[in-house]
Order: sequence, then C-alpha cells, then structure tokens
Amino acid sequence: MKPNVLHIIDSFDQGGTERQAIQLVRLLQASGRYRIHLACLQDRGALRDEAERLGLGEIAEYRLNSFYDRNFLRQLRRCVRFLKEHEIDVVQTHDFYTNIFGMTAACLARVPARIASKRETEGFRNPLQKRAERYAFALAHSVITNAKAVRNQLAKEGVRAEKLTTVYNSLDINRVAPQSDLHRDAMLALVNLPPEPRERRFVTIVANQQHAVKDLPTFLHAAARVREAVPQVSFVLAGEGKLTKELCALAKKLGIERDTFFVGHCQRIAELLAVSEVCVLSSKAEGFSNSILEYMAAARPVVVTDVGGAREAVIEGETGFIVAAGDHENMAARIITVLREPERARAMGQRGRLTVEEKFSCEAQLKRTAALYDLLLARSAQRVEPALKSLHDKRA
Repeated sequence: MKPNVLHIIDSFDQGGTERQAIQLVRLLQASGRYRIHLACLQDRGALRDEAERLGLGEIAEYRLNSFYDRNFLRQLRRCVRFLKEHEIDVVQTHDFYTNIFGMTAACLARVPARIASKRETEGFRNPLQKRAERYAFALAHSVITNAKAVRNQLAKEGVRAEKLTTVYNSLDINRVAPQSDLHRDAMLALVNLPPEPRERRFVTIVANQQHAVKDLPTFLHAAARVREAVPQVSFVLAGEGKLTKELCALAKKLGIERDTFFVGHCQRIAELLAVSEVCVLSSKAEGFSNSILEYMAAARPVVVTDVGGAREAVIEGETGFIVAAGDHENMAARIITVLREPERARAMGQRGRLTVEEKFSCEAQLKRTAALYDLLLARSAQRVEPALKSLHDKRA
C-alpha cells in the first residue's frame, strides 16, 4: 500500500516557503508513490488555485489565534482525528507555526514518521519562540533544513545531529523562462516598469518589504554609490510590505528616487529577471534564499550577502560575488564590477544557471525527500514489530 502523507503549510501566500512546499507536494503526487494530503493554518493566498489543481481532495484548514487558547485545543483535536481516520503515515510541516501545531498533533496521533522543518538561521525568532520550536523538534523524528548553514545552527542549539537532514530548495527552470516572443518594452510593461531607452540598465532585488532582516536600506545605500559610478542605471525592488513607505523615503533622501522603482509583488518574475543585468540579496539573515536560485536559473550574475546557505549556491567570482551583510560599500563595488564587465557577467550568469540545473533540481529534492520517508517508515516498522511480538507472546 502507498504511504499516506500529510503536508501542513501556514498559508498559500506567495512566500518562498509556501512555493517550495507546493512544489514538493506536486513532485510527490506526480511520483505516484504516495497518497498526498494537504492542510493549512490559513486558507488564503495566490497559490491556493495551484494547490487545488493538484487534485488532492479537500484541503483542511486549522485556523489558529494563539497556542494558548481553547481554539488551539479544538483545532488540535480536529487534526488528530483527521490523522487517525486517514491513517496518516507521514506528517511534514514547513515553518515555525506548522512545526508546533503539526508535530503536536502527529505525536498525539502516534504518526509513524514526523518531519519538521527549519528554513532560517538567526534574526527571525525571539527566545520564547525558540523554546517552543525546540519542543516541536523534540517531538519530530527528523528535522529538514534547506541549507547546511541552518543544519549547523540547529546542531549548535542542541538538536541531535542524527535528526537533521539537509534537503536543498529546488527550482523549476521553466519558472524563470519568459515568453520568447516578447520584446523588451512588453516585458517592462508586464513588471510595472516604464518604457526605457535600450541603454537603461536594471539592478534588481526580489525581497519582501515586511521584515527588517531583508535589510533593503543596505541595497539602497549601495544603489546610491552605483548611480554615481555607472550612467543609465536604475534599481528595481520587487516585493511588498509595511516597510515600503520608509524605503521610498530613504530613496528620496539618497537622491535616487527617479532611478528607483518599487514594483510591488511581481507575478512575472521571469520577465523581471530577463530585463535585469545584476540581481542582489541584501539580507542580514536567511536560511536558503529562493531568490538566489531564481536569479541564477535566469542566468543572471548575483551579488549577495554572506548569510545562510549563500555560499552553498554561489561560487565566489564565478557565478557572482559574496559580501558581508550590511557592507553597502563593498556591495556597490561588486555591482559596479559586474556592470562594467559585461562579458564576465554573461559568463557568470551561464555558470549560475548550470549550477542550479546540476545541484538544485526538482529531481534531487524529490529523491532526498523520498529517501527520508523510506528511512523513517522503515525505522517505525522496526520499532513496531518487536512490540507486536511481545504483545503476542504475552497473550499466548
């Protein structure tokens, strides 16, 4: 019989974690090896239609207000009942909130294989949240990390090494392939950029404007220095959030507001990257950045901060440059280098695309995940068989 697998995600918003979760669910479903179920804590977001098209049946919602109220207990009971009724063999959760909720429910339902996830290093969780997450990891049989840097951080925090498995994010190359018949002005229009002279050059960053950890002010300070050195350069910030207003104010203060475009949430990422010459990550902390993979898959040279798994993706000087977090001067210098050496930039982009194809493929992600499922289910069977034999012997 095929194992029954439940994936629990927070929402269907267009975040990196959510995109990776839906992609993995699609790969597992297409493999034909499992009966896949999907649940969420918030039934909302642009990815909902994509999830619906997978034909998984009803997507249960376990909406939470707090971990400390009656509603949490009610939703927990609902989930435990679902796990038992559907004889779920594997529960996999994908972020902080689903780790706590899903691992608790899976433990109460005695699910044979319980898999939590950790996708960032520092800068996201306060001490109380870290304690709660360690509780979830204690209930899990395995914790998936999306980078060795995250794995090493958890090991330092006391999670047993044998529980930790690294499964890199993957990317479908087709996601960053623009329509071949579109000319430049059409692509600019699709991503909310005005028609520009052919010589206009775009430096792009794709990051939410919700969390200060993305450190977009460092990008803007670097942009101001680049603007002084390179003519006909503009800067694109794709993303949305509560910090947008103050970022716009900073761009004005730096005197680059006319050359800086805040395009909001970008649905046409392929077209945006196609018109960009250099792509940037300015974060102070990350797990493994999906944006880096998208940049590289689109054959764009990158300038990224030395956070999380950046060094596991970017080859310094060959697919891009790595700079210290917060160092806008060095970031600017590296961006200028790429803009001034177009042949080298093209070679970097091509090497980056090849790296994604070889190391961060969907096939590799599926293979690693399936191997973990097989291992945990085999271990569960080994634990159950002696117990059943002992029970049989007692009854005899």
